[in-house]
Amino acid sequence: MGIDDKLAVYKGKKVLVTGHTGFKGSWLSLWLTKIGAQVIGVSLDPRTSEDNYVLSGLKNMVTDYRADIRKRDDIIRIVEKEEPEILFHLAAQPIVLESYNDPVYTYETNLMGTVNMLEVFRLSEKLKTAVFITSDKCYENLEKEEGYVETDPMGGYDPYSSSKGAAELAINSFRRSFFQGTYKKIASARAGNVIGGGDWSPNRLVVDIVKAIQSDLPVEIRNPYAVRPWQHVLDPVAGYLLLGSMMVLEGRFDEAWNFGPEPDSQVTVKEIVDMLINEFGRGQWNDISGFEKPHEANLLSLNITKAKEKLGWRPVLSLPEAVKYTVEWYESYRSERVSDICMGQIEDFTNKWKSEKNG
Repeated sequence: MGIDDKLAVYKGKKVLVTGHTGFKGSWLSLWLTKIGAQVIGVSLDPRTSEDNYVLSGLKNMVTDYRADIRKRDDIIRIVEKEEPEILFHLAAQPIVLESYNDPVYTYETNLMGTVNMLEVFRLSEKLKTAVFITSDKCYENLEKEEGYVETDPMGGYDPYSSSKGAAELAINSFRRSFFQGTYKKIASARAGNVIGGGDWSPNRLVVDIVKAIQSDLPVEIRNPYAVRPWQHVLDPVAGYLLLGSMMVLEGRFDEAWNFGPEPDSQVTVKEIVDMLINEFGRGQWNDISGFEKPHEANLLSLNITKAKEKLGWRPVLSLPEAVKYTVEWYESYRSERVSDICMGQIEDFTNKWKSEKNG
């Protein structure tokens, strides 16, 4: 069965996406609409008027709701009205540094928001399949060179990371307590540092670079020699879609999965900054690592063997290709229709994916 056949399971189905106004959520929702799914989006307002969700016109492609996942009854009412079959849960407080400023909100959203969505999934008769997106930072990071596998211990130094580790524990508990041996299947997905067009969140590397270039200022880099698993947003989103489709088709795979890049895409912050500036053709950066700052890990990588062997998934884009896609969006979004840019990149990505898979 080829990739088109696997993803065709979404066609005509109602799919609930939380966090659809966010970076990953907007790309996932756009791809689902392209496939032919009926997307029900539940989220807070987008951060800026230039977010991918806004500029792509996604609001006009989906059934659009504003709701806070901390308010479970509001989500239950939406689910009872819309009756979706599949859930992708992405809504979260996604920024490490913001978790230092407001740890309570971070835990309320990332942990209790996840618990609320687990309960929504449990109580709904129509929802059958769920993919909960957490983070590579859910692991107890010992800064080891080998990548973390799905069975490694959960942990997290900062409030953001530990909230994601705690969310993973909650997901696994619900899976074992309520869903084993039932028609309901729930999986969790962990990805690395994603780049791509339409993200304007604060304290994000690409965003800082774009804003610095637009202002003709050097970008300030906090931790230039930290190693991160960089990947374009479409690679993990492809993993989420493939995982969900195979859960629907085969009634299994309801477990935890890593969707990270290949080892050669795990490079330092300095290296990715240089690649991005080179692709833009302008810009410079300053090292501010000597200034006092909250703790951030220096080394973190994922082992993706399980997803390769059991799902047949692997990253499609090399790091240079990921950088090229990203710069293309930011260089074009003011002069071209953003929906055309996004759909064109999804189409190009899918063709590369099918070529690799012969599917």
